[in-house]
Amino acid sequence: AIPSVATVVCMIFTWIRYGKPDVSLCLNASLAGLVAITAPCDVADCAGAAAIGAVSGLLVVFGVWFNDHVTHVDDPVGALAVHMLNGIWGTIAVGLFATASAPGFTAAGISEGLFYCGCVLQLGRQLGGMLITAAWTAVTIWIAFTIIRVTIGLRVTEEEELMGLDSTEHGLPSAYAGFSIMDISTTMMMSVNENTNLGESAYDQATE
Repeated sequence: AIPSVATVVCMIFTWIRYGKPDVSLCLNASLAGLVAITAPCDVADCAGAAAIGAVSGLLVVFGVWFNDHVTHVDDPVGALAVHMLNGIWGTIAVGLFATASAPGFTAAGISEGLFYCGCVLQLGRQLGGMLITAAWTAVTIWIAFTIIRVTIGLRVTEEEELMGLDSTEHGLPSAYAGFSIMDISTTMMMSVNENTNLGESAYDQATE
């Protein structure tokens, strides 16, 4: 249910904001809803879960925009918006929406969230845990990237960038090698697939 809420909210928002629903953002919103509900899944009720999903549907849109236009992070699939931002949101959401009426609340051994008991105890715990996790991640990834940079390097050469890593790293003409493109307007298969060398010669090679 949570991915559905996130997807619908994202669809409505992008429809209003951009004049049409954005399919890729809506699909990412489905994932964002799943990520956001992971932490509070056993301590939130239906109303809280719906609110969490609604926020995640908006957060994924903001996250993609922020990475594209502010931080300029190279994230073509929106992974940071889906996993990082909504992982943070889901962690915080426990401190907001945890309720004693949820089936897993007693087993979780936590306090109720801000919106149910008016106290900030659990919210503070969630924020503290999130900051510790962020600090651990930053230190660990800095160490890992430093080792990679001084050994094999973080970047490929400019020539490899221009050729494309599909070719230089994987030996493929394209990431879509083996796929054929359909001309939707005429529902006829194209004779040559411009994304791969398999368009017209593969059949001949296979039959030789």
